[in-house]
Amino acid sequence: MSVLLRAEGVSKSYSLRGRRVDVLRDADLAVEGGKMTALVGHSGSGKTTLLHILGLLTPPDRGRVVVDGAAGSGGAGPVDTTGMSDRALADLRRSRLGFVFQSYNLLPQHSALRNVALPFPGRLADGERRARDLLARVGLADRAHHLPSELSGGEQQRVALARALINDPPVILADEPTGNLDTDSEELLLGLFRELADEGRAVLLVTHNPAVAEAADRVHLLERGTFAPAGRTETERAK
Repeated sequence: MSVLLRAEGVSKSYSLRGRRVDVLRDADLAVEGGKMTALVGHSGSGKTTLLHILGLLTPPDRGRVVVDGAAGSGGAGPVDTTGMSDRALADLRRSRLGFVFQSYNLLPQHSALRNVALPFPGRLADGERRARDLLARVGLADRAHHLPSELSGGEQQRVALARALINDPPVILADEPTGNLDTDSEELLLGLFRELADEGRAVLLVTHNPAVAEAADRVHLLERGTFAPAGRTETERAK
């Protein structure tokens, strides 16, 4: 499978009480279609920052992010996102990337159906039709009209995954997606991520959870803003 998203020489630093803190240092990462990739490391290692940079939510100080076959390029090939306008980046996020977060980020006043349909750019009726199909896919067809407060944590996270799929993105980025889930809900969600990867999507999971890393095809270890030395940078699951 081809690389659908990659970071090249990405660095990022912040100022903390007058001191510069290097969060990422010349990090390279290729996210391939057809694979579940796990990004692991201790708290503060830069995992979430790298995910946000790959997700075009935060710009790097140095380096670049390349998205394959971007909308607006005619699907012609890799597109360097350096210097793109906020509007262009937003369009790219909407068409090419789906996001799943630990905290679900559902709108409490809206039903599961409406939460899933809201990012759809077309007619509301079309968005709700697709949202129903996606809720059925994640096993929640009978919960479409429930509010988030009426759903369990595992159900809310599956709604969030359905929302991430509403525009049929080739890349799914998930930040600690199982962090608030029990074991059964975790296994169900990981099964859904596996299905998406098997369809050819690129799935990148940031995690502290050994079970999530074990389920991935490839595991990258991030330490102090850079990937671990050769031999420990990545492991790949035997097929």
